[in-house]
Amino acid sequence: MQTISLKKLFYFDKTPLNLGIAIVTVALLAAFMAGAVAYILHGHHVYNVTRQHPWGLLIAMYVFFVVSSTGLCIISSIGHVFGIPEFQQIGKRAIAGAIITISSGFAVIGLEIGHPMTMLIYNVLTPGLTSAIWWMGTLYGLYLTFICLEFFFLAIKVNHTFSKIFGICGLLVGLAAHSNLGAVFGFLISRPSANGVFYPVYFILSAMITGCYLVFLMYGFRYKMNFPEKISVMLVKLSKILGMLLAVLIFFEAWKILTALYGDMPERAATIFHAIKNPSFWFGELILGMLIPFTIILVSNAKAIKATVYASITGMVGIFFMRYDLVHDTLLYPMTTLKRVEYQVAPTFVEYFPSAAEFAIGFGGIGVALFLYYLADKIFNLDDTESAHH
Repeated sequence: MQTISLKKLFYFDKTPLNLGIAIVTVALLAAFMAGAVAYILHGHHVYNVTRQHPWGLLIAMYVFFVVSSTGLCIISSIGHVFGIPEFQQIGKRAIAGAIITISSGFAVIGLEIGHPMTMLIYNVLTPGLTSAIWWMGTLYGLYLTFICLEFFFLAIKVNHTFSKIFGICGLLVGLAAHSNLGAVFGFLISRPSANGVFYPVYFILSAMITGCYLVFLMYGFRYKMNFPEKISVMLVKLSKILGMLLAVLIFFEAWKILTALYGDMPERAATIFHAIKNPSFWFGELILGMLIPFTIILVSNAKAIKATVYASITGMVGIFFMRYDLVHDTLLYPMTTLKRVEYQVAPTFVEYFPSAAEFAIGFGGIGVALFLYYLADKIFNLDDTESAHH
């Protein structure tokens, strides 16, 4: 840890970018607080979720944060679990990021659940072993414990055997937890567009991509786009990994859509067709999330690191849309499909738009993550070498 005083804690270079990020972070934290207060006072009435569309923006943001966390955990394990030398230097920063993003995810979902405390108590007292959501809570709790221990042993630099052991445990439990989060959607028998084996695998793939984007953003900001040789070498390799993962993701998405539309299966085909016509799919997911970063990596042969850092911003926006669409598209199709009586209007797609409180808490979670990252960067030395820190 670094010697820290309150004055030092809130001192930073007043560059336009830093000031901008500071203002945004404070605004988002204030929004989070306001949303939390509104929720505590009025409960679920401040959200636009309904019985027809029970999952909303907060579930999407929770998935967004835990995807980021698992991704950072997987990417950090390339170095100190699998022992690939160029990646060993990112261990601490990536794991700190993983702890921060999952904590932010928990903060967001805690305001969605209703009774987070009773959930913790009954999770232990009456485990629902056949419930994917029970497993999700349990595995993510374990995962957080392991990555915290891993960070502790990485930070004190006493014994790397322990950090490696907890790194392996964190990686395995993280993969289990995350594929299980995909199963929360995959197990929805009544929702043909989500049901099946696709999501558990896709979640791991999109997590790795998110982890790559976040490492690019963290290091782009950390070195102000002026990368030392060691970092450049690592980022070029990471860029190649990212390019390969994006190619697989594009391939995945194409087959998911084709298999959903083929044969015009009732409900499933209609849902997917409705979803892919939406700009949040073709502009958000496809162009911002996949094609821009993929094209940059492909054209520059993975050498354009600075461009890839900027593309990682569009990538993260795309990842947000992927998460939002995942939740919304699953619940698009109305559950009452038959007309019960003659004068009843045939049911249409269930529309949903988040309320102000949902926006405040959901995006306020990003403020929580930015603030925690700022603190972590100040309090711990997240780089390998002592001299690198300013």
